[in-house]
Amino acid sequence: MLEKLDSLLKRYDELHVLMADPGVAGNPDSYQKLAKEMSSLQDIVKKYRAYRKVLVELEGAKHLLEKESHEELVEMARGEIAELEKREGILKAELEEMILEEDPDANKDVIVEIRAGTGGAEASLFAGDLFRMYSKYAAKNNWKVEIMDSHVAEAGGFKEVIFAVKGKGVYKRLKYEKGAHRVQRVPATEASGRIHTSAVTVAVLAEAEDVEVQITPQDIRLDVFRASGAGGQGVNKIESAVRITHIPSGMVVTCQDERSQNKNKEKAMRVLRARLLEYIRKKHDDKIAKDRRAQVGSGDRSEKIRTYNFPDRRVTDHRIGFTIHDLPNVMEGDMDKIIDALIQAERKMRLGKQGS
Repeated sequence: MLEKLDSLLKRYDELHVLMADPGVAGNPDSYQKLAKEMSSLQDIVKKYRAYRKVLVELEGAKHLLEKESHEELVEMARGEIAELEKREGILKAELEEMILEEDPDANKDVIVEIRAGTGGAEASLFAGDLFRMYSKYAAKNNWKVEIMDSHVAEAGGFKEVIFAVKGKGVYKRLKYEKGAHRVQRVPATEASGRIHTSAVTVAVLAEAEDVEVQITPQDIRLDVFRASGAGGQGVNKIESAVRITHIPSGMVVTCQDERSQNKNKEKAMRVLRARLLEYIRKKHDDKIAKDRRAQVGSGDRSEKIRTYNFPDRRVTDHRIGFTIHDLPNVMEGDMDKIIDALIQAERKMRLGKQGS
C-alpha cells in the first residue's frame, strides 16, 4: 500500500511542477486535464501526508521514551504514543479504503443514455422525468449537462435522450444508475385510475480520452441528412444531422441537436468513443471485468435496479434492498441518500472480498 501511496504523492508533486510551466499554463485543454487529475488526488495525498507526519511524531515519541528516565515525562511520552498509535490506525484504515475504492474512471465525465422501454407513452414520459431528475442532481453538484442527441416522443418525454455530464466526481456517483428503472404510477391518460408499470433503461459511459480509443478515418462512414423534429425554422433546411457508423464494430451513432454539422459530428464522435471504450473493456480487459463484478449490481441495462412507486411515494433500489419514502424529492434531484447507500454497500462488499 505504501508503494502505491508514494507513487500517488510523487505524481501529485509532478503535477504541481507541470502546471507551473508557462507552456502548459498557456494551453487551456492541457491545463484543465492536469488540474482535474490533481484534484482527483488531492484528498488521498492530504491524508497520506497526515499519516506520514504521525509516523514521524510516533518515532520521535518512542525515541524520547527510550532516553527519558524522569517518571512524569515517561508517562507523558507513553500517553502521547498511545494517542499517536490510535491516530495511525485510523489513518491507515482510511487510506486502505481509499486505495480499495480507487477507480480509474472516478473523476471522468460521463455520457448518459436514457431510452424508453416497455410501457409505450408512459415509458417515454418517465424517460423525460429521469432526464429532469439527473439534470437537477447535476445542478445541485455544480456539474454541467450537455445534450448530445434526443428523440422527443409525441406524447411528451423522450424515446431516447443522450447527454454528457461534466464535473468533479461525476462517474464515481452516477455509475450506479446503469440498468433498468421501473416506474409504477397511474398515467395521466388512465381514466380508471389503474396503476401501470413501465420501464426505462439507463447507460452510463465514462467519456473516453483520445489516447484511450483510437479511431482512424478509415474506420468510420459518415452520412449527413436533414434533422427532424423541433429545432427552429432553419434546422430542416440544411443537412446538419450526422450519422457515424464505426465499421469494425458496427456501432452507429446519430446526432442532430445542433444546427452545425461539425458540432453534431464532434458530439457523435464523443458518444462513439465512450461506447467503444465500454465495449473494449468488457470484451478484452479481464481486470476491468473483475472490478465490475465487484461492484453493486452488474451494470447491465437489462438488470432491474430500481423501482419508483408513485402511489406509495417510495423508491426502492433492488441491488441492496434500500427503500426511501421520499419519491417527490428524489425526482427533484435529491439522490444523495440513495447513492451514498450504494457507495457504502459497495465499500463493504469490496472490504469483505479483500478480507476473505
